[in-house]
Amino acid sequence: MATERCEIRPLVAGNWKMNGMKASLAEAAAVRDALAGPLASVGADVMLAPPASLIAGFSAAVAGSSLLFAGQDCHAKSAGAHTGDIAAEMLKDAGASAVILGHSERRADHGETSDEVKAKAEAAHRAGLTAIVCIGETQGERSAGLTLSVVARQLKASLPKTARAENLVIAYEPVWAIGTGQTPTPADVATVHAAIRADLVQLLGIEGQRVRILYGGSVKPENVASLMSVENVNGALVGGASLKASDFLAIVRAYEGR
Repeated sequence: MATERCEIRPLVAGNWKMNGMKASLAEAAAVRDALAGPLASVGADVMLAPPASLIAGFSAAVAGSSLLFAGQDCHAKSAGAHTGDIAAEMLKDAGASAVILGHSERRADHGETSDEVKAKAEAAHRAGLTAIVCIGETQGERSAGLTLSVVARQLKASLPKTARAENLVIAYEPVWAIGTGQTPTPADVATVHAAIRADLVQLLGIEGQRVRILYGGSVKPENVASLMSVENVNGALVGGASLKASDFLAIVRAYEGR
């Protein structure tokens, strides 16, 4: 099903992953200042997800600006004896508006299941955060022709009953493309995003027509225009290219004048 592109405001989100020291806040400040200056009328929401160590400084740096920030993960519970974890309510209290959940690196490095992602998405909604739920296939699954079935299975198993267009973003990140410099063709992306849209409508009804679907996986200034022009691509989840303001802003500029 085709999306009504004019009714979906795009989102460009940068995931810093396990990168960044206090000095990196200068990069966030540069993005903040650009959004208040030359990119003040850019036709997209812009967000960065710093590591937990930088959340306090990041929150202070972007307070009162249009630059949003997100957590990179949260626990399913609101508090308790969970050393090293962070609750969705803590992220909300720090000023976050969203949290990334189910990233393939979490699924691979920590054995995170879609059921756990669903519980974390419920926690995000409980705290008033948008859940950015990541789905995507491995190289082996792609080679076996399982891309659409894998993506559909992850999507269905990861979404809580509380999911609505205003509190949910889906990020399609083919695992084989993350950090490799490889990207699927625009035609491949169109096929997967159209299938995700159809699945969202089946799961959420009319709400599914308005959920933002981001593409992620080696998004960079050189390929962003072709990727973001694909139907049902409502923005990007950017990894390494979000660490430098100049690179990230070059990606954001894909929505300049829209």
